[in-house]
Amino acid sequence: DYINMLKNCNLCIRKCNVNRLNGELGACNSSDKIKAARAELHMWEEPPISLDTGSGTVFFSNCNFRCVFCQNHEISQENKGAFISIEELSNIFLRLQDKGANNINLVTPTHYVPQIIEALKIAKNKGLSIPILYNTNGYDSLETIKALDGYIDVYLPDFKYFDDKYAIKYSKAPGYRDNLLLILKEMYSQVGPNKFDEKGRMTKGMIIRHLMLPTLLFDSKKVIDTIYNIFGDNVYISIMNQYTPMFNAFDYKELSKPLNPKLYDSLINYAAEIGIKNAFIQESGSNSTDFVPSFNLEGILT
Repeated sequence: DYINMLKNCNLCIRKCNVNRLNGELGACNSSDKIKAARAELHMWEEPPISLDTGSGTVFFSNCNFRCVFCQNHEISQENKGAFISIEELSNIFLRLQDKGANNINLVTPTHYVPQIIEALKIAKNKGLSIPILYNTNGYDSLETIKALDGYIDVYLPDFKYFDDKYAIKYSKAPGYRDNLLLILKEMYSQVGPNKFDEKGRMTKGMIIRHLMLPTLLFDSKKVIDTIYNIFGDNVYISIMNQYTPMFNAFDYKELSKPLNPKLYDSLINYAAEIGIKNAFIQESGSNSTDFVPSFNLEGILT
């Protein structure tokens, strides 16, 4: 329950065991108080997430990951944001719904899951009815994902790395892949294959995101392979090319340059070759966040 989850915090697999109710801070640098940086309609997610009116996105402050290239480092690593109560968070959800949001999109939510569940209970009692999205780096504990059963309609997990050496080197995240595979299966068991309403809005399911990094084509292929071998076309794979060197990326020679469009194209071609149909890709070479609005990878490439 809410109290126990914060009293001995194991919400992610760092398992800090700190008592956040007493103000103790673990790796995510968060107490029992929710901190959030932004709440707004966001137009640049995958097409069935944003559609025409946008995704009701709540960007939570702090993070249990330590990505050296983080594009949101001011929020994730530098503690920017404002404290809000559980009641205030529930009101934010309702205001986003009133503004026409297609969904509530919880960004970097892992370390606030107990509070989010309480806020969702309050908001749903007051009429919150749009789908709830859980947008995570994938370092959640299995127990945390199980606690979300019934509260989340669409999971948006990252699959950042296949090889643990990269997870450790670039995100200080040992055991990343093995844990992620456990929680992906749990997520899928909760929401099942993708479902859409008459407008094309995603109402149930999972989109697994992979941000391709410079020089890591082989690792990216292993990520794609793994997802497709487990889930086939029952989930969507979002293959992103928007990597831009930021934050501490310049300390790593291989990460200090943008992604080569040819590498990205070769990954997309590989995905098509192994038979993936349900994927989102981004316009190659543009480093834009615009996704090609198609559900059929084969149709994009032929």
